[in-house]
Amino acid sequence: MLVPIGPVAVFGASNFPLAFSVAGGDTASALAAGCPVVVKAHPSHPATSVRVFETMRAAGDAPDGFFHLVHGVEAGRALVAHPAIRAAGFTGSLAGGRALFDIAVSRPDPIPFYGELSSVNPLVVTPSAADERADEIGRGLIDSVTLGAGQFCTKPGLAFIPAGAGGDRVRDAAAEHLASKPAGIPLNRGISDAYATGTARLRSTARLVAESSGDGPSFALRGALFEIPLDDVATVAQECFGPTAVLIRYDDEAALLDTLRSLPGELTATIHASSDDPLGAKLDTVLRGLVGRVVWNGYPTGVAVSWAMQHGGPWPATTSGHTSVGTTAIRRFLRPITWQSAPQQVLPPELRDGPVAIPRRVDGRLVLPSSASSGQ
Repeated sequence: MLVPIGPVAVFGASNFPLAFSVAGGDTASALAAGCPVVVKAHPSHPATSVRVFETMRAAGDAPDGFFHLVHGVEAGRALVAHPAIRAAGFTGSLAGGRALFDIAVSRPDPIPFYGELSSVNPLVVTPSAADERADEIGRGLIDSVTLGAGQFCTKPGLAFIPAGAGGDRVRDAAAEHLASKPAGIPLNRGISDAYATGTARLRSTARLVAESSGDGPSFALRGALFEIPLDDVATVAQECFGPTAVLIRYDDEAALLDTLRSLPGELTATIHASSDDPLGAKLDTVLRGLVGRVVWNGYPTGVAVSWAMQHGGPWPATTSGHTSVGTTAIRRFLRPITWQSAPQQVLPPELRDGPVAIPRRVDGRLVLPSSASSGQ
């Protein structure tokens, strides 16, 4: 059966003070698994973290010591290194996550570190899709890129569009739509500073196509759209957190597929193509090996808590293949244990012979509480 892995460290994210923080998905998954949780509050919203923590403590009837909150960089490092902690969940930067990951695996008893770190989430438009709905795709791309001031880890950062008239229309629609967007407000000054550095790097390597309105305070994030040829992808294939994206023009399918294969692991990849487009099928075959979620004719921004959700991907998107969002996220904080030839009295009630009050599998067959057996 699956049993709680033990006390879990959870690191709040800067960009989601609620959904990926003290009361976020990592905390909910760990508590649901039966694990005590120690949350390391993010310095961007310490007062909010305390308020949520106190609300949870007041609302629940958990035993003392089951839920805690700590602050500070050193407390975070000490938390991952502490021998009582059996797993950690993290959403944040590649540098910060890698530092904590190294602590987790360098312990005398290494522990799982479930980090979500970095992703550029490529989006590919086939020539047929560009010819059919260029305006729709261009506007939808910008809506996704600028959603929440571009502070979504699933924001499409690289958009591969065809050379030629269809791709030009996608680019022009995107540029026009971006110019009408106001500057976005980031959740902290650090995000604003990092965005300034990232867009300065892009300005030195790619052609600026359009920017959003300059209205707003000095720390606001002006959306920016850049363009480069396919051969220069390596110069921009790293995350720039905020409302910016790079259009990459391609005119050769084989070169496009080879370039996509060279990308690092990602959370998502998006394909805009008709269902019978041969290039769409080729793209799907390549991209499914690079990402955790392949989106067809839509946009990847946002996630849903559902059975089908996969919010994870190969390194450096995450440090494991597990999803951090959705029903199966609980599996990160459970471990399997088997009892062989054990006497009935030492087994957990769920594993004893005879009827039990929960569904379980007996010799591979699903047995429901109300029936002898059912299903597969």
